[in-house]
Parts: sequence; structure tokens; C-alpha cells
Amino acid sequence: MDKKKVMLSGIQPSGDLHLGNYLGPLRHWPEMIEEFDCYFFMADLHTITVRQDPAQLRKRTLTQIAQYIACGLDPEKCVLFVQSHVPAHAQLSWVLNCYTMFGELSRMTQFKDKSAKHAENANAGLFTYPVLMAADILIYQPDFVPVGEDQKQHVEICRDIAERFNGVYGEVFRVPEPYIAKVGARIMSLNAPEAKMSKSLPEGCVFLMEKPEDILRKFKRAVTDSDTERCVRYAPAEKPGVSNLIQIYAAATGKSYEAIEAEFEGQGYGKLKPAVGEAVVEALRPIREETERLLQDKAYLESVYRAGAEKASYVAEKTLRKVYKKVGFLAR
Repeated sequence: MDKKKVMLSGIQPSGDLHLGNYLGPLRHWPEMIEEFDCYFFMADLHTITVRQDPAQLRKRTLTQIAQYIACGLDPEKCVLFVQSHVPAHAQLSWVLNCYTMFGELSRMTQFKDKSAKHAENANAGLFTYPVLMAADILIYQPDFVPVGEDQKQHVEICRDIAERFNGVYGEVFRVPEPYIAKVGARIMSLNAPEAKMSKSLPEGCVFLMEKPEDILRKFKRAVTDSDTERCVRYAPAEKPGVSNLIQIYAAATGKSYEAIEAEFEGQGYGKLKPAVGEAVVEALRPIREETERLLQDKAYLESVYRAGAEKASYVAEKTLRKVYKKVGFLAR
């Protein structure tokens, strides 16, 4: 039997998972488990480039593990782990820092954006963030890394670092390919449809654990479009607000855009908004209920992340030993 290709992905537990995370990458992860040997991690090391409340960070990390399982990730079929439980990530990151050029990191768009927004906390971790991300990836020797538009630059620098290291020491790292997953919906903010749905715009963001009444309220207040036509039609350039609602409704119900346009023909936006809200409430209900059930069973969740850290560490340490030998560190 052919060995499965390796795939790796992680999300920061810096805030609650939201509808954009779910309808974008998360919903497709369970299908990927069948095709690939998958590693999914809570990227908690990355979160501390911004100050975190320690108790909240621990709580969100545990909740995110429960949500991953509730969204269909079977811990028996993939490796679920917490990034900080595998020290090899940080150890490899230091080595790779020494093979990454200052100019490369200076050009990273995310650093420029975030350091401009948070000038009072433009720390070294924010600057070297892409190197830690490269270490996260390369340490598991994956074939593919799922990537959205906003992360392409990080995968490119990861490949550059791997190729530079391999150029000096031989084929140490597998150079991963970006994997463009099956089209997950790119969900926009409900109150600012020109921006991606994000926890930084909480009123336009629907969180997986939100109460149904709060979700419905957010959809009732969703921005539509100030056009005279007032018809429900999918046209992202002309009608971004309505098109975003149609896309969410399609993702939540499985209906086509054409069927949705026909369903709301002649009814205007007033009928569309609550219908989308109800569909989202029903789509998220089983995830919320299963997450709440899992959070009552702390012993089970602990067994999942401990087993995940052991499996991940076995692979990660093998790569780290090889790297340490190549650069000339004395074996312990």
C-alpha cells in the first residue's frame, strides 16, 4: 500500500474560532484525513507576539482542541497537538533564524502591517514569526501545506529557507508544496463586507460557540447594499454584502447560488438575513453542543493532546537530530 503524503496545518488559539475559520479551511480538514497523513496543531507559541491573558490562552487552547474534534477531526486518524508541547519547534526555529536573511524578513507584509498597527509592541518575535512558521512546517517533512491567499508569502519564505539549508548541507528538508484546498468559502465580515471575517471585528464576526440569539441578531444587523435594485443576486463586485450572505447561506445549506436567488426572488433583503441566520445556527448547533460535551471531559481532552504531543515529538525530534548533526552540534 502506498504511503500517504504528509499534510500539516495549524490555527492560533488567540481568539475563538469563527464561521470564517469553519466554512473556509476547517470544514474540509476531515476529508483531508482520509487522503493524507495529517498533523493539526494549536499554534500557541505564535500567539504571544501580542500580549495574552495566560488563563484565557490556556482556556482557548483547550476549547480549540475540543472544537477541532467537534468539527470532525478524529484523533485516532490524525495527530492533534499543542505547538508548545513539542519543544523541537522552537529549537529548530533558532537554527533556521541563522539561515534566514534580515532583508527577507523585513519585506514580509504581515510584519509591516502588524508593526505599523502595534508600534508600541513591534517585538523581535513578530519579526521572526515566519521563521517559527517555517520550523513548524519543515520539522514534519510534509509534502503539502494548505495555504490561503494571506499565507502564500509565508510558504514561499519557508521554501526559500529549506532550499538554502539544503544547498549547504544536502537534502535535509523536504521542500513542501502549497496546497490549494477544495474551495472553502472566503467569508467576509457581516458589518464590513469588504474585509475578511475576523475576530478583530467582533460585531461582524460569528463565533462557533455563540448563542443562537446572538448569531441571529448579528445577521439581522448585517450590512447589505445601498442599491436601488434590492434584489437577492450573487454579484460580489456590485453587491458585496448580499453576495457574502448568499455565499454563507450556500455553504450552510448546500444550495446553489441560482437556487438561492430563485428562493428569494421578489422578497428583498429583509427575508434573506434571518434565513441565513437560522441556517448558520442549525449548521453550528451540533459543533457547539459537541464542544460543550467534550469540555466536560477534561481527562479525555488531556489524553488526546498528550498522545498527539508524543506522536508529533517522535517525528519532530528525528528531523531535529538530523539538523543538529549537519550544523555540527555535539550529540548529547
